[in-house]
Amino acid sequence: MSAAHVPLSLLDLVPISAGMSTKDAVAASMQGAQAADRLGYARYWFAEHHNTTSLASSATSLLIDRAASLTERIRVGSGGIMLPNHSPLAVIEQFGTLVQFHGDRIDLGLGRAPGTDQLTAQLLARTSAEPHAFIAAVEQMRDWSREVPQGQLPISAEVARGTEVPMWVLGSTSNGARLAAQLGMPFAVASHFAPFQYLQALETYRSHFDADAPAAQIQAPHTMVGVNLVIAETDEQAQRELTTLQQMFLGVVQGKREKLQPPRELDDVPPHLLQQVDQTLSIRAVGSPATVVSQLEEIVAATRADELILTAYHYDPAVRLRGLELLAEAWGL
Repeated sequence: MSAAHVPLSLLDLVPISAGMSTKDAVAASMQGAQAADRLGYARYWFAEHHNTTSLASSATSLLIDRAASLTERIRVGSGGIMLPNHSPLAVIEQFGTLVQFHGDRIDLGLGRAPGTDQLTAQLLARTSAEPHAFIAAVEQMRDWSREVPQGQLPISAEVARGTEVPMWVLGSTSNGARLAAQLGMPFAVASHFAPFQYLQALETYRSHFDADAPAAQIQAPHTMVGVNLVIAETDEQAQRELTTLQQMFLGVVQGKREKLQPPRELDDVPPHLLQQVDQTLSIRAVGSPATVVSQLEEIVAATRADELILTAYHYDPAVRLRGLELLAEAWGL
């Protein structure tokens, strides 16, 4: 593996294709986790989303448990748990239990966005998304997971004690980056759907990193950059597969959310809408193995990322699995 070839990880939102049952979508994601484990990817993370017809990544900790049970080597975690939807005690108890099940293969990525619409967020809300509340909640979870708690918590979380669950802070702007730095934790930037401030966010994180923070778990900044991946045997095939992802985001823009659609020509889409979608998805690697490797190398060079986390949407799960094989071989995993 060359110096530019940083570890590759995968983010799965458990997409549901048109004509596919939710059960089939979950099964396809589990097959993806098994393939990633076999092929040498570093991590397999599940996102948290609610009240959407096209994604089945709602009960994140359950998906993590299932995937970890079906794999042997790869780290499995959350990308992320949206902390405003949960109580810190419940989260650390769940992830402490996951460590008891699976050992040191579990990651806890944490975000401040609700991962859903305002009404659903109100139904889920347990923790404030304000920065001070987020920091306090993360510090509580770190204390609960330590062998010797550092704080003065009157309540214990025995199932998590001593697990030291590795935590990441997820964000897309300098605000989230500053929180990660202030906590002394690794930072994953959501550039795959929020590319407009990601370089600034990375710089903010690195320049403000505090290794002496009470919750710190690393001694130096560590970054992971989100990238959209569409890889196929040829550039032409990959460009066609990309239209499934474009259609998905067009649905978001137009308020017409639907399950993943098969690839098709997008000649009927107004150019300004397609341009808006492509700007949102601008951090991407699309093409043949050689093309994708070159594009990923450029992203690593531009961001100085320590890792990349890739998300891939395909109407046919078999096409996604084939893409993971192609990339693993081309990247030298």
